[in-house]
Amino acid sequence: MQTTGLLLRKRIATLFFLFTIAFVLLGGRIFWVQFVKGAELSEKATQNRMRDVPVESKRGIIYDRNGHELAISISADSVYAIPAEVKRSKTEQETAQKLSQVLGLDQENTLKRITANSSFEWVKRQISPEQAQQIRDMKLAGIDLTEESRRFYPKGTLASHVLGISGTDNTGLEGIDHYYNDLVGGAKGRIIIEHDAAGREIPEATHKYIAPVDGGNLVLTIDETIQYIVERELDKIFAERQAKSAAAIVMDPQTGEILALTSRPTFDPNNYGASPASNRRNFAINDSYEPGSTMKITTSAMALEENLVNRDTPFYCPGYVKVGKETIGCPNRKAHGSQTFAQIVENSCNVGFVKVGLDLGMDKYFKYLHGFGFGQPTGIDLPGEAKGILVNQANAKQIDLATMAMGQANAVTAMQLTNAVAAVANGGKLMKPHLLRQVLDTEGNVVKTIEPEVIRQVISEPTAKELCNILEGEVTNGTGRNAYIEGYRVGGKTGTAQKIAPGGGYLANEYVASFIGLAPSDDPRLVVMVVVDAPQGYPYYGGWVAAPAAREIISDSLRYLGVPLRTADGKIAAQQDQQVIIPNVVNLPLAEAQSLIAGRGLAAKVVGEGNIVWQQTPRAGSKLTRGSEVIISMSPFDKSGAGGEITVPDLSGKSMKEVARILSDLGLHLIPEGHGLASDQSPVAGKVVTSGSTIKVKFEPLE
Repeated sequence: MQTTGLLLRKRIATLFFLFTIAFVLLGGRIFWVQFVKGAELSEKATQNRMRDVPVESKRGIIYDRNGHELAISISADSVYAIPAEVKRSKTEQETAQKLSQVLGLDQENTLKRITANSSFEWVKRQISPEQAQQIRDMKLAGIDLTEESRRFYPKGTLASHVLGISGTDNTGLEGIDHYYNDLVGGAKGRIIIEHDAAGREIPEATHKYIAPVDGGNLVLTIDETIQYIVERELDKIFAERQAKSAAAIVMDPQTGEILALTSRPTFDPNNYGASPASNRRNFAINDSYEPGSTMKITTSAMALEENLVNRDTPFYCPGYVKVGKETIGCPNRKAHGSQTFAQIVENSCNVGFVKVGLDLGMDKYFKYLHGFGFGQPTGIDLPGEAKGILVNQANAKQIDLATMAMGQANAVTAMQLTNAVAAVANGGKLMKPHLLRQVLDTEGNVVKTIEPEVIRQVISEPTAKELCNILEGEVTNGTGRNAYIEGYRVGGKTGTAQKIAPGGGYLANEYVASFIGLAPSDDPRLVVMVVVDAPQGYPYYGGWVAAPAAREIISDSLRYLGVPLRTADGKIAAQQDQQVIIPNVVNLPLAEAQSLIAGRGLAAKVVGEGNIVWQQTPRAGSKLTRGSEVIISMSPFDKSGAGGEITVPDLSGKSMKEVARILSDLGLHLIPEGHGLASDQSPVAGKVVTSGSTIKVKFEPLE
């Protein structure tokens, strides 16, 4: 009995001990769950019960200065999954298979996504309307759609380097869309819906809608028509000269507003993945280069401001000059002989500018160099602006000063040089260049206006005016004569600079050709910069490559802006002299036709619908008074090839890419021969053919 009682007490004690341990463990677990992991588990429970669906805001519209849409937002459906509901349906495999087939996704990855350990997963964003309808028709458990905003650029490649791109998450990635993302992006909203344990929506439970805040609208300084003009001319150069890159800028020197800015190669922001990432690099602001003789404008400004020279100061050029042990020559050691200062600018005489630079001295030269904004970003409202490269003044030698004065040794951006020359054009004020003009709210009300900002006075107004007159002589009599325009006073400077080799020194056969001009030179409305990196063929000089393009940009832009033509004595030309020749716009895309007509100072009236011009009234080659109206009728034929007559366009001088695009838009087929620019075609221009016909075009390289 004693043994039994003892055994019983031991069993009771053991049982009590085990209960005690169990109680302690349970209590510990309760403490752990309640106090240590409570917040986390509560959140998971909420996630299992609550469905949180994001609602994207609509990015603001980006307009040009005249209210034309350059970037808009359009609606697009996106597919999402609630993994808990998908798993509960027991149809994971079937769902993944159907989704992958419709959306073109990998089935295995789709399965992982729709069964992930989360409350919400994107399956695919911004799908086509056809795909969205198929998804709706399937009625898949745990799969639904929500409306998102997608960026659309209605003008395609136009101003692509300014506008930039926007990602699928409604965030600006490059360009203006990135720089002003906070202004234009808005704020996301949410839909919060409570479900029961079976995954069913609870009608009377929590249903919360947090509305998104749409982004503000931006009005840029860009003028769509001038942008078209600039891109038209740069496309010609890029195609004809097979350059590595190129850039063009048009700036209002009085305000610092950028009226046009573009780089080549280009890309379509609607499908930027189709082009190499390098195409999105903005050569105008992201890259530095040795400017060559265009830099002589600022050297001239320094010398005039310091009263070291006037336009009549005599110089003598024997063809070369010695600086220490080094010899610097004019091109081909050409001796210019006796010259005035104005003539050394016209002749782009290296010898003369070396003397000017040495007379200025190191301290003054660098003072003005910084004053004009070189060696620092201009502050333009685009991401990734380079600051250029300046010789270290502390280590600079006389030979450095000599070469800097003629445009070597230092590296600048096209934007820096444009802004510096704008300071000459506007009376000596360095402006802050900018692309944003106004910010509008969603109702179109102006909430902010960007005012012109003067950074500093670099040179005096008399110096600036004198230099503008001297630069006019460079275009009239000097290396920039290919930029001369009858009826407009144009000043400017050409530049042809050797490219720096990767290991130091200069490349033997690669150059940067450029021209920068201002017009009208007595009251500048525009500063125009054209720079071409490594143009192929001869001649490769700035006066031959860049100056003609600048001439067309200046001429068409001034006519478009209504700047009157003037006679040799400065008077406004008579009415008959104000007449302009109507361009041929038949068979051209509408936007290009409107640009050409506006560039001649005429107005375009569009009749009918379509994208290709079918007829124009009056006919091409006739004259109209500036401001008159040209009626353009849009193409009536079906591009599918079923009937329709087309007038064969004149393709001469166009690149193969341009020809292919024009003929494709007309419903015609190209049979090319050779390479280069179009030199001959069959049928000839003006012949009427039927839709679907073939056009043989012979291409020849540029001499």
